[in-house]
Amino acid sequence: MLVGLTYDLRADYLAMGYGEEETAEFDRPDTIDAIERELLALGHRTERIGHVRRLAERLAAGARWDLVFNIAEGMRGFGREAQVPALLDAFEIPYTFCDPLCAAVTLHKAVAKRVLRDVGIPTPDFAVVERAEDAAKVDLPFPLFVKPVAEGTAKGIHAESKVRDPGAFAAECAKVIEACRQPALVETFLPGREVTVGITGTGDKAVAIGTLEVILLPAAEADSYTYKNKEHCEDLCEYVLAKGRFADQAERLALEAWRALGCRDGGRIDLRADAKGDLSVLEANPLPGLHPEHSDLPILCAKVGIPYRELVRRIVASAVERIR
Repeated sequence: MLVGLTYDLRADYLAMGYGEEETAEFDRPDTIDAIERELLALGHRTERIGHVRRLAERLAAGARWDLVFNIAEGMRGFGREAQVPALLDAFEIPYTFCDPLCAAVTLHKAVAKRVLRDVGIPTPDFAVVERAEDAAKVDLPFPLFVKPVAEGTAKGIHAESKVRDPGAFAAECAKVIEACRQPALVETFLPGREVTVGITGTGDKAVAIGTLEVILLPAAEADSYTYKNKEHCEDLCEYVLAKGRFADQAERLALEAWRALGCRDGGRIDLRADAKGDLSVLEANPLPGLHPEHSDLPILCAKVGIPYRELVRRIVASAVERIR
């Protein structure tokens, strides 16, 4: 197959004047190199496309591909991750990972949590604060956790995100709304273990490949997998495979969430336990980071003995099976 590659390069946006945290979800050149290398090794031909505007230019010029391997995140709006899938749908070109509906629903964490809650999947109690003055209307018990409603890669999540009193809560909501230019999602803070479950496949054929627990080291910011902890994970975090009944529960819930949200081909579901050890789903990651050594899904695959090439193969195979 001729496989096109759509992506956002972090360096391109940094050169435009965007900041480090603004571009945290975007990819490094070695991620694109790695994906392309494995696609070629699997017998495919490849063509680099780039971000959504370049895709639009190529489509308008008549370019077509048998499949697009899409990891483009987009820059602005709640539909930013849906832009490339929507364009490809319009031109009837198949692609990997989520469709526009899944992309938009999962990016907006509050909408995703409403879907999960509706089908009976546990998720922390929450509220959405759209204006700083609305923080006083939230009726949830402290401690609370405040984060942007529609970001990934822990953008907007820092040591101050966990708040214990009304003053700190109001200040953190105001900071998120101003800095991230979007509402703040407020959740009851869960103090237990934090894990991410890797999944490949779609619908009834989706399988959990393992449960990766994030252990924060002494030098890390406490209480959460923050932006700093994630960016410097090699020094601040330890990753271990969870096992036993805890992992079984995590994987069962993750698969239920994966299917309820319409995720496809490969990705992760993040969960956290309460004080009793009962797990809740925090969020879905239907466009997973794929850096071979820095991203959570490939890290998990390495720990369970799945080579990076096999991960890429499974993602493409799932997409091809859907197409057929």
